Amino acid sequence: MARIQYHPSQGITMYRLPSFIIFAKWLPNTLARSSFLLALLAAPLLAAESPTHDYPIQTTPMSGGDGSVEQFDHNAYSLPLGNMSMTKRLDFSVGNSFFRNPWVAAPASTEARDGLGPLFNTNSCQGCHIKDGRGHPPTGDENPIALFLRLSLPANQADAATLEQRGALPVPNYGLQLQTAAIPGAQPEGKLVIEYRPREVSLADGASVTLQEPLYSIAEPAYGELPEALHTSPRLAPPMTGLGLLEAIPEADLIAAADPDDADGDGISGRANQVWDVRSFSTVMGRFGWKAGEPSIEQQGLHAFAGDMGLTSSLVPQTDCMESQGCDGFPNGGTPEVSDDVAGFVTFYASSLAVPMRRNMDDPAVKQGAERFNALGCASCHTPRHRTAADADRPALADQIIWPYSDLLLHDMGDALADHRSEFKADGREWRTPPLWGIGLAQTVNPRAGFLHDGRARTLEEAVLWHGGEAEEATQGYRELPEDQRAELIRFLESL
Repeated sequence: MARIQYHPSQGITMYRLPSFIIFAKWLPNTLARSSFLLALLAAPLLAAESPTHDYPIQTTPMSGGDGSVEQFDHNAYSLPLGNMSMTKRLDFSVGNSFFRNPWVAAPASTEARDGLGPLFNTNSCQGCHIKDGRGHPPTGDENPIALFLRLSLPANQADAATLEQRGALPVPNYGLQLQTAAIPGAQPEGKLVIEYRPREVSLADGASVTLQEPLYSIAEPAYGELPEALHTSPRLAPPMTGLGLLEAIPEADLIAAADPDDADGDGISGRANQVWDVRSFSTVMGRFGWKAGEPSIEQQGLHAFAGDMGLTSSLVPQTDCMESQGCDGFPNGGTPEVSDDVAGFVTFYASSLAVPMRRNMDDPAVKQGAERFNALGCASCHTPRHRTAADADRPALADQIIWPYSDLLLHDMGDALADHRSEFKADGREWRTPPLWGIGLAQTVNPRAGFLHDGRARTLEEAVLWHGGEAEEATQGYRELPEDQRAELIRFLESL
């Protein structure tokens, strides 16, 4: 299979062959024009078995539209939208307070933030989303905070009603999430154990990269024996930047890009997850979470309050504590524990975090890396550009050209990344394409930040090399690049 593609606006002709990629700069002279004509003549002989696509090259540093911010230090993810009105910044600050400060067990003098647990994973939103960025896996004997384990059982048709509303079948005595911490007098559900084994990946030029493959297990289960058919899925806290902009992308635009049956034959078959919306009491498209299991920022946040901190709200009045675990015997922080006002402030905060501007866009290596990103096919899932709805609820989010590098759709990522656990319509090999904007600052914000859904990748190159399934061809293309061209692609990612 081979592909030929000429981009007049980008000044590049791409020849794609099974084992290598050749880039020829377009020059305004006879030799270059002759080369292009020869390429056109050769096209029938090198006809692609699957079509190619044109993907835009970002030429503006304003990745998050008019609200982008020029902040590149450890606070790069923590600023409000740059185009947000001053009157709304007070709401942002109030939401930040409830997002950042710890919650405590009830009863407490801190009535606005009591009711933690009895079972939980962390005592604050910031505890997982470190500096509003991604988390990291534990090391040594650390208790996992920013990474937890989803749980479920295999389901059948008899469980259809539960699956429609919860996405998976809860585990008796444990629920849908392993809680590794508890308030005094309660017992944590168990201990998450992570072991790593090396996995060597050879590159075409003789270099090799050692990946770390995580193996997960649960020690010291406190509420009875765990079932043999247990399904688990590790989840790392993702970055919070630009969530409001992602929510403002018209659903029709995302659905239009889906190709569940790969009708165009390009090997990419993204599809939308269909999830339960608690507020509308209906099934809608999911766009948040590692498997696009949540339809809105509000619902994702209040499910996190319930699952991660054991806090109830009017939208999610039940935590993940099962009746058999006796959580009702402990004092609560009110009904609900997270008031509607607090829930509104936190949701506003989460939807108002700005995207940092891009950097080093004039660096020749970054420019070459951007072209290579598109040519390898990375942009097939990491869709560079979107436009938010003109009628979005908030003016700061409306009618913005944004560059998140995601289609928010589910894709088969292969066996190596499979968790073998379904979530609503997402199967055990599928993951939502995570946005890449701001990724180059991830380890500036949190030096221990990991990449991919469980943080197994310590570097961006490791993250690329873990890609399989629909991304296998792009990953193979990366492995076959010479060292300097691989470095250019990474330089591009670091500029985002």
